[in-house]
Amino acid sequence: MIEGVLLAIFAGLMLGLYALPEKFTKDFKYENTWSLFFLLTMFVVPIIASITLINGFGDIFGNMPTDIWVKMGLTSFLWGIGVMMWSKAINHIGLSLGFSLFIGTIILVGSLLPYIEEGLPATNVLTTILIGLAVVLVGVFANGKAGLLREKDEANSSEKKEKKGSMLTGILIAIIGGLLATGFSYANAAGRPYLHEACQAAGNAEWITAVAVMFPIFISGGIVMTAYFLWQLSQKKAWGEFKTPAFSKNFMLILIMAVFHYAASALFAFAAFKLGESGNTVGYAIFNTSCVVTAILSGIITKEWIKASGKAKSFLYFGLVCMVVGIVIVAYGNGIS
Repeated sequence: MIEGVLLAIFAGLMLGLYALPEKFTKDFKYENTWSLFFLLTMFVVPIIASITLINGFGDIFGNMPTDIWVKMGLTSFLWGIGVMMWSKAINHIGLSLGFSLFIGTIILVGSLLPYIEEGLPATNVLTTILIGLAVVLVGVFANGKAGLLREKDEANSSEKKEKKGSMLTGILIAIIGGLLATGFSYANAAGRPYLHEACQAAGNAEWITAVAVMFPIFISGGIVMTAYFLWQLSQKKAWGEFKTPAFSKNFMLILIMAVFHYAASALFAFAAFKLGESGNTVGYAIFNTSCVVTAILSGIITKEWIKASGKAKSFLYFGLVCMVVGIVIVAYGNGIS
């Protein structure tokens, strides 16, 4: 169990840092950065990784039952819409708050979805996990309050105030996106049993199953994300922004984002396997809470909260503590025999 917990924490660390390079791109509009990111992380990276690493790639996916393709495809498509909204939320409300609300919602809902496929655990285990998720919920609300206070503080500063309602809009986008993005957790639970058995039969190492699970999830989710941002490039007339002396540097920064995002998701899938019977629930919660902690700290380091009042920061820190305590309770629940 300890190995699974550590892997889930490290995966969350990677996911929490993946969007950080965006802050250092130059001459790109929002649409340029994220369209290139989704193209790389949803298609280029997973296709290369899957074909290169999975023995028997064609047979494994060619023989996958139709019902599993449908379950993984539909829920991954919803995940794609959710992640697309996540990137929009970060643009509205910043890295730390965007991550905390989006991932907090995912923890609350996505941690329970695998039980649809796997069945409920013992009553004492389920009760403890639900208590932990309730504590996480308190943290999510505290982070939302922190964001609203920060908006008020920034409006009172000397800087020009953004469009009224942008913070509230960003919070709503993050929460709705988080609900849709829980499809990732369900897709992982639905596809892992077959893909693990098929990968083992083809002589692959255990960790390769995580790569196999990510392939249909990322391809299906990538369809909606990439299509949306290609349309946005045309709508915002942003295609010409790719012609910049900074393109090479931007491309490398975005490639790092893509690799971190994909690797974090694959590592979570392996961590869930290592955590055992309730791995998808507990691993998902640990993974995403670790991501939130990392994102909040990186947001603080990059001075997103520099104009926020002490009260706003207090709510932020209180929310962070609640999420960490809640996830410790969830992990303890998973260890109850």
